[in-house]
Amino acid sequence: MTASAPLPTAGPLHIGIVGCSAEGAALCYRTICAEGAGLLGPHAHPELSLHTPSLHRYVEALDRGDREAVAALMLDSAHRLQAAGAQLLICPDNTIHQAFDLVEPRSPLPWLHIARVVADEARQRGFRRVGVLGTQWLVRSEVYPEALAAAGIEAIRPSDAWRDELGARIMDELVPGRLQPGTVERFQRAIDALRERGCDAVVLGCTEIPLIIDDANASLPTLDSTRLLARAALRRAVAQ
Repeated sequence: MTASAPLPTAGPLHIGIVGCSAEGAALCYRTICAEGAGLLGPHAHPELSLHTPSLHRYVEALDRGDREAVAALMLDSAHRLQAAGAQLLICPDNTIHQAFDLVEPRSPLPWLHIARVVADEARQRGFRRVGVLGTQWLVRSEVYPEALAAAGIEAIRPSDAWRDELGARIMDELVPGRLQPGTVERFQRAIDALRERGCDAVVLGCTEIPLIIDDANASLPTLDSTRLLARAALRRAVAQ
């Protein structure tokens, strides 16, 4: 008699991470693994799979303003992750969520939307006027204005000068992991400018910004999009 293969046991949902930039995806991955133990016991976390196409493909599509191409890349990752056994999808990249309306109805699996997760946190904490930092593509988009408005919160974009400067620093320094002297201070100054415009919190709307900015060194309470998404996925996976 041959031994039969063990049957799979019930447990948390298998989370699929649709990656874009490496640093943000890695922070999201590490957060789920590190904080899983708090819900599941020592060393435990949901099963995870990550798929990331070459970043240049996303950048070229964003530069062209080609949301269909962005959506196609996200959906390709979704199908690959489904084949790997994923049951729930997240994307730790705010910028490419501008194509989410093209992705969600064609997706083989359910998603959590990063900006909706952040907006829900902002609503629960009672914020009313929230600044948004991120890449130039993200800041120009309606990703956060729409999500925050649905939660009854006003979104404030940085000035064009801050948008362009921080966008360049994100892509040239934070995304490749090559932080230059003075960059943290420039992000702090941009947050100060948003505080002076009446903001009561700031969205760290690039998943790499939380690597250098948090509540300890910012003049406004921060909404860490990367870790908030990771924690929301962890709760959803465990709840199932």
